[in-house]
Amino acid sequence: MNDTLTRPLWQRFSFFLIPLMASNILQALSGTVNSIYVGQMIGVEALAATATFFPIMFFLMSFIIGLSAGSTILIGQAWGARNVDKVKEVAGTTLVATLVLGLIVAIAGGIWTEQIMNVLGAPDNIRELSVGYARIVLIGMPGFFLFLVVTSVLRGVGDTVTPLFSLIMSMVVSLLVTPALIQGWLGLPQLGVRAAAVAMIAGFMTVLIFLFIYMRARKMPLAPDRVLLGAMLRPDLKLLGLILKLGVPAGLQMVISSIAGIVVVGLVNRFGSDATAAYGALGQVMSYVQFPAMSIGIAASIFAAQAIGARNEEQLQAITRTALVLNLVITGGLIVLAYLFSQHVVALFITDPAVIDLAETLLHVVLWSILFFGWSVVFSGIMRASGTVYAPMLLSLACILLIELPGAVWLSQTGLGLSGIWVAYAASFVMMLVLQASWYQFVWKRKKIVALV
Repeated sequence: MNDTLTRPLWQRFSFFLIPLMASNILQALSGTVNSIYVGQMIGVEALAATATFFPIMFFLMSFIIGLSAGSTILIGQAWGARNVDKVKEVAGTTLVATLVLGLIVAIAGGIWTEQIMNVLGAPDNIRELSVGYARIVLIGMPGFFLFLVVTSVLRGVGDTVTPLFSLIMSMVVSLLVTPALIQGWLGLPQLGVRAAAVAMIAGFMTVLIFLFIYMRARKMPLAPDRVLLGAMLRPDLKLLGLILKLGVPAGLQMVISSIAGIVVVGLVNRFGSDATAAYGALGQVMSYVQFPAMSIGIAASIFAAQAIGARNEEQLQAITRTALVLNLVITGGLIVLAYLFSQHVVALFITDPAVIDLAETLLHVVLWSILFFGWSVVFSGIMRASGTVYAPMLLSLACILLIELPGAVWLSQTGLGLSGIWVAYAASFVMMLVLQASWYQFVWKRKKIVALV
């Protein structure tokens, strides 16, 4: 990024952000297209079956995302200090820990899939479909976890283009494999809703093979070599401890959030499979707004980590301001578009007019609050880049446990019904911004910032 140091900060931020945001949108689009295939080619019950598993998927990803968040902070700081060997040591240690955890999840999750779906309270008419879909996804977790971590550590060294190309490849594979396995084209077996799970595995396995070959050929900083392999064979336990210290709070926050999501799915399921299908469609639409907001937070955190590693702490406030403005422009613009075309967007996933109306109503209730969510992610991301991880976690958990979850339970049992769940989400996002911004302004800014590597 040496050539960008003379550019204005907003340009450097934008050049980094655009591929990152495109990656997240494409990742969401891949899931969206699979949902369209499932909903249109199989039916509402099949779509509800995939939606029911989503909180469990999120739950299983939580510690890996936390692990990668911790490693990205260290990689960003090491890269800012131009210590390439330390970058590879952090990456290798993270990868081996990821693989071990992925194997544990695959074995345990694959064995107890049915029990997991029973705990979720999947409606009787979609339980068998849910179990079949979930078991395949769980068995593929080791590869998926590696995919998440590899793309994350690449971003830590300022590379958002390679992950973008990787996701394009994954999406193309998924687009081809899903309908082929639903319809049984070219003599392939007809797998029904399980086709989406198989397509997901085929996509990320293709990407991992591509990245291994491509990074070696281009001699990229994180290409597999002696230093990286040595770090994987002999992981630095002290370094792993620091990665976990930074990453576990983020992972724990996501675990609690996913548990709350499981409770929410249980509440939604009480309203029937139509409500569950509407929930799935709503989640797809919201992801197109929420992922760009999260991308801005990730970019802010990586820029801040690199600035800290380079001992340029005076840039942190400018990075924060730039990220906040970009969230207003980008996330705010997407929210406006989603409101204007909400009916058409929801209809991509659902054919039943009653379910379309339900999903659109719920979308209108909650969509605006994602702008506040995006701002809160910026503040927490900047603080985490310096190693301040516990305060952002506790503030977010307070909003989830004291506002979102009890609010969803209580409001859904009042006259608001299903809409009450999303009112609670919106209230939680607003309070999250208030708390994160206050801690940033009145506590964190008064601390001395010290590089961790």
